[in-house]
Amino acid sequence: MRAAIVGAGVSGLACAERLEALGIKTTLFDKGRRPGGRLSSLSLGDQAWDIGAPYLIARDPVFCARVARWKRDGLLARWWSGPTGALVGTPAMSSLVEASSLRLDVRFASQVQRLYADAKGWRVAGDGFDEGSFDAALVAAPAEQAAALLSLHDLALAREAAAVRSIACWSVMVAFAEPVEWEPAFLRDCPPIAWAARNNTKPGRPDGECWVIQANPHWSRTNIEREATDVSGQLLAAFGHVTGASLPATTFLKAHRWRYAHPRSEQEILPWNASLRLGACGDWCHAPTIEGAWLSGNALAETVAGTLLGIEREDPLESIS
Repeated sequence: MRAAIVGAGVSGLACAERLEALGIKTTLFDKGRRPGGRLSSLSLGDQAWDIGAPYLIARDPVFCARVARWKRDGLLARWWSGPTGALVGTPAMSSLVEASSLRLDVRFASQVQRLYADAKGWRVAGDGFDEGSFDAALVAAPAEQAAALLSLHDLALAREAAAVRSIACWSVMVAFAEPVEWEPAFLRDCPPIAWAARNNTKPGRPDGECWVIQANPHWSRTNIEREATDVSGQLLAAFGHVTGASLPATTFLKAHRWRYAHPRSEQEILPWNASLRLGACGDWCHAPTIEGAWLSGNALAETVAGTLLGIEREDPLESIS
């Protein structure tokens, strides 16, 4: 049995890992050049930034079991200077997805344009590739993108995805020549800033004074089509105003636009058409967090295995630990 998964972010990789553990081979297709998604990171010499999620929190027992494995593997640690209970990938947030992708068949730089079925099963096609056949096709992408791929095959699944609206946001990576004279390593809810994180206080990071500043949804929506250079300058000024600090000279400054940063709200759905063997997962199916994305992918894998192999769902804690 083989399953194709569109998207190699947290949700897609969680789905693939569980399917592989249950005996179903997977191939993932991702438009990016390397793993990341909401766990994207960037490093330049003694400077490093987690440009996506700044940390994760584990609450669900099934996800906590996966977190324990990451800790045992040296890929996750407490961020003691951050919010209560914050955990971060080491040496970067992207380390979590990079480790998973090395054990899986992931086709990077492969933007999927359509899914279609022939007599042998599902096929995945994009610019320069057309692969198959697969026994199941799974879409682990933002809701808006998932809706487009699903719409030609199952209108009910497509409508579930289309009903979700994602929040866009701007993030800024900045490095300073000297430490910012402001003690906290994390701030939140200081308009127009949603949060800002002093990345070099996380374990395993280089010493360079690096911050990630993310604008709140209202400011981002209003300014989403502005030039990145304008955005970075304005958010840097806002950061200085909020902290009250006299900011040192910058050695790096860049803004990144997330058009589909995260869904507006939480819900619990499991989009799966057993007769077509077509499904979807992502944070939009559960909650706008790393945990939510992972749980969605893991749950879809269990359901797909139930259809393809006739496996009854086992104790999820035993299967992950």
